[in-house]
Amino acid sequence: MYSISILGVAALGVAYLAGTAVVHAQAVAGTRASGTSKTGVIDTRRAIMSTAEGKQASAELRSQFAPRQRELEVLSKQINDLRQRLAAGQMLSDEEKHRLTWQGQRLATEFDRKNNELHEDMQSAQAEVVDRIGRKLMDLLDRYSRENSYDAVFDSSAQILYKPSNIDLTQDIIRLYDQAYPVKAVTPSIKLVVALQHQR
Repeated sequence: MYSISILGVAALGVAYLAGTAVVHAQAVAGTRASGTSKTGVIDTRRAIMSTAEGKQASAELRSQFAPRQRELEVLSKQINDLRQRLAAGQMLSDEEKHRLTWQGQRLATEFDRKNNELHEDMQSAQAEVVDRIGRKLMDLLDRYSRENSYDAVFDSSAQILYKPSNIDLTQDIIRLYDQAYPVKAVTPSIKLVVALQHQR
């Protein structure tokens, strides 16, 4: 089915943010005396996923959509069982084959409908999370860039052929984000989901 993670949908959020500031060019007043510019790179996908808020939101979404995923798994198993019965059904009457075929088609239609609905609902919920975190992340990045005199900060999803490690701002921005937007205590059910994820 679907693996629910902020990383999985971050590409959508990054595409949205790219139009607003992920490829963040910052004009610094005046020209540097040395004639050089200060450039940075941020991995926006990893930043969104790695914030404490991003991790918590990912766990909450997994918990929220898990019952519907389990329902789809049950439907999928029923469809496969019917197919196997039909494939091995030399002893079945024509009437029984017709009944099983009709039942399989009905279940397949139901599966497709529920699968599409789940996919749309998950994308909508994930996009809301990415938008919420992304907007705050961009505000922090803007402030960080100004305070540290960066001329330009680029998202690493752009084609960068060479990137020295000292220009990667991702960890700094994650740290600042977690300081600026601390998450509330995790509920026991979410702790269980997170623990189960680490066991996989």
